[in-house]
Amino acid sequence: MSHTIHIPVMPAEVIEQLAPQPGMQMFDGTLGGGGHTRMLAERVAPDGRVVAVDRDPGAVERAETALRGLPIAVACASYAEAPEVLAEAGVGPLDGILLDLGLSSDQLEDRERGFSFHADGPLDLRFDPTEGKPAAQLIARLSAEHLADVIYRYGEERCSRRIARAIVERRSIAPIQTAGDLAAVIRRAVPRNYDARIDPATRTFQALRIAVNNELDQLELALRRLPALLAPGGRIVIISFHSLEDRLVKEAFRGDESLQVLTNKPLRPTDDEVAVNPRSRSAKLRVAQRIV
Repeated sequence: MSHTIHIPVMPAEVIEQLAPQPGMQMFDGTLGGGGHTRMLAERVAPDGRVVAVDRDPGAVERAETALRGLPIAVACASYAEAPEVLAEAGVGPLDGILLDLGLSSDQLEDRERGFSFHADGPLDLRFDPTEGKPAAQLIARLSAEHLADVIYRYGEERCSRRIARAIVERRSIAPIQTAGDLAAVIRRAVPRNYDARIDPATRTFQALRIAVNNELDQLELALRRLPALLAPGGRIVIISFHSLEDRLVKEAFRGDESLQVLTNKPLRPTDDEVAVNPRSRSAKLRVAQRIV
């Protein structure tokens, strides 16, 4: 995919909370389609700078072309590696940090990645296809009990044991190698009247993606490391899309003595935004400010 189709989530709220001004230094830990990065860079120009990272090499490659000419330095890395990336770029202390933890539309629409259970691409689910093992290998080797634990823990899926048993039964006949194969197994395993609001495969795909990419471990590490990178008065904005992430963010903000929480309740997208960009509907935005 040579260009992005991703629409940045809650852009007005991000700008309002980070308040980027000329000369400021910012870190965008989730480059994605580059929408948020562009908005920040345009406002800190000409003397400021935005350092942006992503674990997805494709996102970094697209951004290097699309954002050329703006005061941006991009790198293929996890946001948990921010201290090392910023030191190499010679940037800091920071006036603002942004993490948008959602999956990008570019990833969902890439049929060769397996992120969408509506497509029939290989069941991969890795942000960086050069690291770790694809999801197809994960479900091929885990026991039914362990698989159920992963699906329940990371997907908060109440039918986890039923789904795990169905996966193990199916793989004994033939390997599950595509997103479509797995989605079909899950849909047959889940009762029809279970939850009409979402596809039955949603939570299991979320769980496998989190497991394959060690997402919660990366977030926990980042939440410990990022506040120290802020200058006094600098802000950190994090947008999460499910309760596991939001809980970690809320507890980390409240438990860090160097931070003042500015959002007792998370900000949510407006009805107008959700109408234009339905993928924003579950977004929760939290803000904290460095005080010492």
